[in-house]
Amino acid sequence: MQHLSTIILALLGLTLATIAGFGFMSGSYLAWLALILLALLPWLHNWIMAKRYLTWKEAYSVGIQTLDDDHKRLLYLINTLDTAVHYQTDIAFERQALNEVVDYTQTHFAREEKLMQTHQYPDYPDHKKQHEAMIAKVNEFVQHYDSDRDGTIEELLNYLREWLIHHIQGTDQNYSGYLTSRGVH
Repeated sequence: MQHLSTIILALLGLTLATIAGFGFMSGSYLAWLALILLALLPWLHNWIMAKRYLTWKEAYSVGIQTLDDDHKRLLYLINTLDTAVHYQTDIAFERQALNEVVDYTQTHFAREEKLMQTHQYPDYPDHKKQHEAMIAKVNEFVQHYDSDRDGTIEELLNYLREWLIHHIQGTDQNYSGYLTSRGVH
């Protein structure tokens, strides 16, 4: 399932090359159309790959440099895990990438929660509960990953991508104004 888009693009390329070859032999105009479409396949592949990787947008900024840097690092680590999974690197590299995402997420949460506590952020308890729920869910995925890697990893990646972006754009944006008004930058 992980490589379905690659397989589809390969089959499409083979089909287009066959149409182009037979088209040129028979003098059909379809040969040129197939050749043009074949030339567009690398662009299509890059577009599909770019959609799967997370990229930093200024809209994600919470206005606090250390936390923005943490968020950027988390995006990078999730992308590294995605690469390890989809380009069939060594299983040890994949596991290391997964561990780095989990470990750095906990490091980030601790840093964020300390800032909230230090500055008496009123929604700290609810925010901490979101962090705890996320860690519990990721731990569930990791347990399933240990017994069913292929059946779990894609779901885990999707969860990490969606959760991080929604959390940054949602509850993290809520503390931004509060903490920056208290001099945290």
